[in-house]
Amino acid sequence: MLKSKTFVKKTRSGGIMKIVREHYLRDDIWCGSEFCTECKQDESVLQKDACIESNLCVFPHYLLPDTNVVLSQIDILEDPLIKNVIILQTVLQEVRHRSAPIYKRLKDILHDKEKHFYTFTNEHHRETYIEREPGESANDRNDRAIRVSTKWYSDHLKNARTEEGLRIVLLTNDRENKDKSEEAGLLTYRCEEYIKSLIANPELVDRLALTNDDKNDITSSKVLFPEHLPLSRIQSGIKSGTFLQGTFRASRDNYLEATVFVHGEGDESTEVLIQGLQNLNRAVHQDLVAVEMLPQNQWVGPSSVVLQDEGPKDDDVTGDDEEEKALKGAVVGAGPRKPTARVVGIIKRNWRPFCGMLFLSQIKEATRHLFTPADRRIPRIRIETRQASTLAGQRIMVAIDGWPKHSRYPNGHFVRSLGCAGDKETETEVLLLEHDVPHQDFSQAVLSFLPKMPWSITEEDMAVREDLRHLTVCSVDPPGCTDIDDALHCRDLPNGNQEVGVHIADVSHFIRPGNALDQEAASRGTTVYLTGRRIDMVPELLSSNLCSLRCNVERLAFSCIWEINEKAEIIKTRFAKSVINSKASELTNLTVRFHIDSETHDPIDLQTKELKDTNSMVEEFMLLANISVAQKIYEEFSECALLRKHPAPPPSNYDILNKAAKSKNLVIHTDSAKALADSLDAARVDNFPYFNTLLRILATRCMMQAVYFCSGMDSDFHHYGLASPIYTHFTSPIRRYSDIIVHRLLAVAIGADSTYPDLMDKHKQSALCNNLNYRHKMAQYAQRASVAFHTQLFFKSRGIMNEEGFILFVRKNAIIILIPKFGLEGTVFFENKNKPSPKLVFNDEVATTLTVEGHTFNMFDKVKVTISLDASNIQHQKIRMSLVEPVIPGVSVAPSEPNEPEAKKAKLDH
Repeated sequence: MLKSKTFVKKTRSGGIMKIVREHYLRDDIWCGSEFCTECKQDESVLQKDACIESNLCVFPHYLLPDTNVVLSQIDILEDPLIKNVIILQTVLQEVRHRSAPIYKRLKDILHDKEKHFYTFTNEHHRETYIEREPGESANDRNDRAIRVSTKWYSDHLKNARTEEGLRIVLLTNDRENKDKSEEAGLLTYRCEEYIKSLIANPELVDRLALTNDDKNDITSSKVLFPEHLPLSRIQSGIKSGTFLQGTFRASRDNYLEATVFVHGEGDESTEVLIQGLQNLNRAVHQDLVAVEMLPQNQWVGPSSVVLQDEGPKDDDVTGDDEEEKALKGAVVGAGPRKPTARVVGIIKRNWRPFCGMLFLSQIKEATRHLFTPADRRIPRIRIETRQASTLAGQRIMVAIDGWPKHSRYPNGHFVRSLGCAGDKETETEVLLLEHDVPHQDFSQAVLSFLPKMPWSITEEDMAVREDLRHLTVCSVDPPGCTDIDDALHCRDLPNGNQEVGVHIADVSHFIRPGNALDQEAASRGTTVYLTGRRIDMVPELLSSNLCSLRCNVERLAFSCIWEINEKAEIIKTRFAKSVINSKASELTNLTVRFHIDSETHDPIDLQTKELKDTNSMVEEFMLLANISVAQKIYEEFSECALLRKHPAPPPSNYDILNKAAKSKNLVIHTDSAKALADSLDAARVDNFPYFNTLLRILATRCMMQAVYFCSGMDSDFHHYGLASPIYTHFTSPIRRYSDIIVHRLLAVAIGADSTYPDLMDKHKQSALCNNLNYRHKMAQYAQRASVAFHTQLFFKSRGIMNEEGFILFVRKNAIIILIPKFGLEGTVFFENKNKPSPKLVFNDEVATTLTVEGHTFNMFDKVKVTISLDASNIQHQKIRMSLVEPVIPGVSVAPSEPNEPEAKKAKLDH
């Protein structure tokens, strides 16, 4: 059956265009039920043995949730207890439109055969499709569509052969929808009352998200925050310039301070400062917010004080007078004033389930508790749970449901337990979740696209490839490396020149565009290397076997081959799909390496990097391959080439580097990347061999982040760190999805493969680059967090140690010290909140110095510190550094926060 609608649309030129929209309806869409005797079906999804036991519904029944229940109670729907659920097409489409993360989670549930969730395409069924009535909102139409489908299911299965009778239970938290459903004779419950009726798992109640009706029940009537403006008012304000929109970034060091990254036109953007509880106005880290600039006489400087939210001492959620006074306003900074604003509304929440620990109420038998997130930028969250004593000492996940204007903290609900705090597996799970690293096992849908084993190179493969198996090809990788994606060869040519080839694993041969394997690799974006664990971007069969260029096995490759003369000038460049047989693996060491106990898996030793000439040789040719490929794909596809750029830092970024050099009577030239490199090479101090390393660490701190981009969406291609006008990533397709796309572009350019629409769509390429940049950044953070955790384990087993270090930075009340032996960076504070502060004099004019009780500390001064682990706070354990030499009389130092290990960051990521 065909339904069609005709629309009239005005064109830009003032003409009228007629649009006809066709909608096909069918009467043979089956209901999916095992009980059904009418539908023709091969395999039923809704099962008899999967029915849920309920005090409310003491009969076999299927659940049919509306859109809002799916959006707010996805944690409930994911529970193994919840089965036999009908998801209407109307609901699925609405969820997809309103929340991409929840839509993905819902799709995962639908693909899980153990869950028995069935998608009914009601929008194409002749008896369940409805037209939108005149004056009816889209939301009301969809609610009516859900009620119509529920009625159809109830009538359709009325004659199902069950002794008790099969019923359809509509779950909705919308009062109007519930009333209309009951008027129509439908069996309808609020989600909360149904979940509380379940027999098998009473703890499932803890996972209920608070609905709008519930939120007022557990909070104070006292208004603490300004009202958020409605979205319509925000949009008009942004359009008129009254408001600005940007990403809210909470401070790690001061819970009453944040910045908003305001999005400007083109590449222009700026940051504004937000200070004070009222001005922060319930925004959470990474929310998209609307801000109103304050008058210039109210602008302030960033606070120089570390101010952590210690939280209430009891469960007085309304807040006593002392707490209210402590939370009003912010510490005004002494630094230069910055543009300052206040949050007037939330455009888009960026909430996710957060990892952390429960802060138990002191009130006996209380069910209301505060949850402390592991990420200090996230506020505490108030939840209700009946299993607090069980969850004490565990890492758990909590989701935010809302933040009323009369509540000091947002309200949320318990999602799940992750395990005991401090346990290696639990802490690894936490850091993966907190950094949004996809680490679930590869699904059967993904694995189904892997080649069947045993696999071998076929005659068809050989017919379209260069046979390079006779060449002496070798790889250079760390000991134990199994995902070897690059190899080299070099040979003399009869004309006196040399031929050098870089051979890269041909991963794109095995991962074809658009299938489930390709989609999963694109989503993951990169392989993540943790201490003692690797999270692969592609399944192990590819990463460690068929695509790994191991020695003495034949492998498919993509080769970049140059002819160079005796001056190392490139005479000719060519690219080819090939077959190689690596003759050997040489070895090189990792940048930082833990030696792990084979039984306990605890770190028992830690060594810093050892670079060899081989490293430099490999790196030079890999960089050359990336540049050569970038030039080729841009020549062929100027609008859709995937490239990588590294912006030049603003001159002010080099201020601290210049001051550090001047302190040793040296000059650093920063006019260009080459001038900087030459200056760093020449920057030597007699009897201080480590000075050059320290200077290079500072130079790395000055750099901007390198990013992927689509050539058709940008005009600045320059890679500052490599002093190259164009660059891309070609050499690591096993662990980077960007390289797979580059391989596909290059293959099309040389006629070795066919193209496909998304590859030539610059907008889709740009969206892909955004995801790759995000995944790459989060992978780096996760890797550093893993190193930091294992560093803590190392010092926990070693106890107190005395080590030499160098002052890397000087602050107003502290010095930041680098311990070269461990690549560890930490802070020594010269104040203690329980004792009077010593006399401090900070000077930041010619050189940055701090004088403490008459002793002056300069950048790069050598010191000796005591290093130990402070485990008094199990969630936020600290590396404690105390000054041993020089001795400052009367100074007692406080525990310090560990910073990211500097040696792990010092290597510039090309």
